[in-house]
This record gives sequence, structure tokens and C-alpha cells, in this order.
Amino acid sequence: MPTIRGNTMPDMQGKICLITGGTNGIGKVTAQELARMGTTVVIVGRDAAKTNQVVQEIRAVTGNQNVDSLLADLSSQQQIRRLASEFRSKYSRLDILLNNAGGVFMERKLSVDGIEMTFAVNHLAYFLLTNLLLDTIKASAPARIINVSSNAHSRAKIEFDNLQGEKSYSSAAYGNSKLANILFTIELARRLEGTGVTVNALHPGFVSTGFGKNNDGLLFKIIGAIVPLIARSPEKGAETSIYLASSPEVQNVTGKYFVDSKVATAAPQASDMVVAGKLWDVSAAMVNRTPATPAVV
Repeated sequence: MPTIRGNTMPDMQGKICLITGGTNGIGKVTAQELARMGTTVVIVGRDAAKTNQVVQEIRAVTGNQNVDSLLADLSSQQQIRRLASEFRSKYSRLDILLNNAGGVFMERKLSVDGIEMTFAVNHLAYFLLTNLLLDTIKASAPARIINVSSNAHSRAKIEFDNLQGEKSYSSAAYGNSKLANILFTIELARRLEGTGVTVNALHPGFVSTGFGKNNDGLLFKIIGAIVPLIARSPEKGAETSIYLASSPEVQNVTGKYFVDSKVATAAPQASDMVVAGKLWDVSAAMVNRTPATPAVV
């Protein structure tokens, strides 16, 4: 069980949390520990059988029967829209949205919407799902939005003329998408000032989760054998997500980047509000959402 900072476990009875990528790794651990606190947890997965199995496991381990699931491939905007609609039809509030799902693609691939997969899954899925659920989240205030990023952002750069690797593509696309997560976080935090909704990003650490198994080749087989020997466990990696979702200490903290449950300094390019604003506008266009007010896209 992950360590929760403080002497008492937070009481999360009555809270509703939606977690993407909740069927394995840090997402699954986070879902389990929040369920243990009494939270109603809804996990998002792609495979129906696996997702249902994880729901049953969490219910059995925690004794909390208020664990539910929804299905979506987060590389598809149509499925993200369906996901948001299904959530709203079942639940009247959303206290915590944890954007956790992500992927790494060593070769350039396009989503069903014709968007480079790394950007589609790691950034646009966060952007679109959050905005689709934003009215529900705001109506549930005080509420929290948590975006899982990575310290890979420190070597990244947002290049608007090569945003999807159109000119050149490399594994740097992953770091760029993680930088986009933080820029999205600080811009959304600015737009949500005064609403009672906080938005924070985090680096979970180098975690052994099976991440990147979608890639073929000998290199990833070697990496897959080495990672468990040197990486932190999913339980350790989930601690900051759990902390940001549940701790009273961060109830009013917003627009920050956390590492090991503490505010950390992100790379300079992650605090560029001009780039953050432009990325917002470009992202809105890519998901066919036109800004309606200064606070909501």
C-alpha cells in the first residue's frame, strides 16, 4: 500500500473520481487506494474483460462496491466524447478527474482522426475529456483536476510547425507531449481562477508499469527486462497522484508541478504562458471546439 502523507487517511466518502488508464500501473493503484478511502471510483479502460476484472479486484480488496468502469480508446475523439456523455448520464458530479492514461510510440502513427498518436493520446485526450466534463467539475467545486506528466518535459520544446512530427519524428515526441501536459495545466488553472477547481500536474517517477509494450522490436524487449530491476514500483509511483487527489494540504493549490508529493520547479519552457495560450487555441481547433468564454473551451 502506498504511503499517505500525514497521520490519518483522508475521508473521501461521497467523492467521485474518474481515472483514465485505470486498469494497470499507477492508475490502478491510485484507483484502489482512493476506493479504500471511500471514494466512488470510475476507471476508464479499453478492453472490456480486463476493465471488468480490475473493477472486481478493487471491490474485493477494498470492500468498496462503489467502483465502476467506462470503456474508451482515448486516441479517438469520438470515443472520448462518448465517454464524457456516458459519465454525465450516470453521475451528476465529478470531484476528481485524474488524466493518467498515456503511451509512447517509437514510430510515427496516426490516430483514427489523422492525428499523430503520441500527441493524440498524451495531450489531446487530456484536453478534450477535461473540457467536455468541465461544467460538471465546476458544479462540483471544490474539485480537482490532476494531469500526469513526466520529467521528460525538461528536454522538450513545443514546435508549432512540427507539432505532430510532420517534418521530423523521434522519441522526443513523448517529452513534447509531457511538456504540453504542464502547459495545459497552467493555462487551465488560469482560466479556472475563482471557480474552486484546482489543476495540478505531476511526475510519478520512473515507474515499472509495462508502459511502451505497444512497440515492437528487440530494443523494447531489452528495456522491458531491465526496467523492473531499476524502476520504482507502481505503488511508489502512485503516491503523488493519491496525494493530489485526496490530501487537504493541496485543496487550494493550483497550477503547480509536483514530484514526490511536493511542489517542484518545472523546466523554464513549462511556464511560458504565451506558448500555453497558443497551444490551447491550437488544441481547441484540433478537437473542433471553439472558445465560448474566457474560462471554457
